[in-house]
Amino acid sequence: MRQYFGTDGIRRIANTELSPALVYKVAKAGAYVLSKHTDHRPTILIGRDTRISGTLIESAMVAGFLSYGANVKLLGVIPTPAVAYLTRKLNADASVVISASHNTYEFNGIKYFSNKGMKISDSLEEEIEEVMDSGKLDDLTAVNDKIGVSEYALDLIDEYVYFFRKQFDDVIENNKKDDFIVGIDTANGATSYVAEKIFKSLGINYKIINNNPDGININENCGSTHLEGLKKFVVENKLSLGVAYDGDGDRCLAVDENGNEIDGDKLMAIIASNLKEKGNLKKDTIVATVMSNLGLNKYAKENGLNLVQTKVGDRYVLEEMLKEGYNIGGEQSGHIILLDYNPTGDGILTSLMLIKTILETNKKASELGNIVKIYPQILINAKVNSEKKYDYEKNEEIKEAIEKLEKEFAGNGRVLIRPSGTEPLVRVMIEGENKEYITKKAEQIAKLIEEKLS
Repeated sequence: MRQYFGTDGIRRIANTELSPALVYKVAKAGAYVLSKHTDHRPTILIGRDTRISGTLIESAMVAGFLSYGANVKLLGVIPTPAVAYLTRKLNADASVVISASHNTYEFNGIKYFSNKGMKISDSLEEEIEEVMDSGKLDDLTAVNDKIGVSEYALDLIDEYVYFFRKQFDDVIENNKKDDFIVGIDTANGATSYVAEKIFKSLGINYKIINNNPDGININENCGSTHLEGLKKFVVENKLSLGVAYDGDGDRCLAVDENGNEIDGDKLMAIIASNLKEKGNLKKDTIVATVMSNLGLNKYAKENGLNLVQTKVGDRYVLEEMLKEGYNIGGEQSGHIILLDYNPTGDGILTSLMLIKTILETNKKASELGNIVKIYPQILINAKVNSEKKYDYEKNEEIKEAIEKLEKEFAGNGRVLIRPSGTEPLVRVMIEGENKEYITKKAEQIAKLIEEKLS
């Protein structure tokens, strides 16, 4: 079991659990693992979000990289997908994003990207951990003229802005309307500066909120995890659409003109349908996780789309897309990968694809948002013996209860059982048309699992 890396890099309380000493080791070991096959001095990019601890973590990372002998370009406050894009654009050897995504400000994290601008694999993370704990770090110390140097490269964010102008300038210009106004919530995070720059450069009318970061207000009652403020803002200002990003800018959720949420499943359906209509949806397929709503599955079947589902985590979505040649995938949370543009989720890109679709189809956001019927989902955690949490499939009573309920649903509901990767829990998720009924059934199955696996 990995000691430091979780499902999305390393994420801990900054300056205690994620201490500068630990960050230094992660940097030095990461620089070695990610560049050991190169025949030149490696260059590594570092971007961060707006957390108060960002420069502290950044300083420790820079020290680790330079000590190994890598050169560093500091990108400053910049969205995660911009770092991924620039890694490929500049042919860097690796990159790091310092962010705890949608978590509150006291957390921070480290996400590594390969030279292809993709999150590194589980196996590479495990290799970094092995180097960290092996006693090899002292042997990886550069001396004399081999020590690395760092430089600020804050202007590189303009390359990211230009990327959007190149992709969307013509289509927005040819279809825009004066009364089409977008509300933008940047979560006081990594998109706080660049989102406005991009929307302004494309000539999209907008009103922006939560774009005044102070180091501790990132994700605080704002952004994609707290849509209430954006819903109110859109309705009160009679806006056409609202879009909300998370702290590091790799997710986007939307709100229609009536203040109704357009979640990641709906966004994928809207964008995929537009791509299909233009002949640009590869293999007519959407890749989602097992947590995606049954409504997306039904929409896909009824509209000639294939839905492929993976285990939870955007890296597994990306793996499936790369393996089979698909070009759209993502999660309910709004982490959507559009592989024709960028190999990671990109909140601003997702929002622009939605805006492009609304303008091209001449439909309201609410019309597009209603194409998928979202079924209620209930999630209950069953507390179990940690050693038995994977045994639910072996227990006949549990299996019978699940099979009986699925038979009863007859395609209008489903049961998903998922052991936690880190806690002594089995997660029971049930979808169906009647929320009260599925809540009762989820409680019954969770209780049965607790009885049999404790």
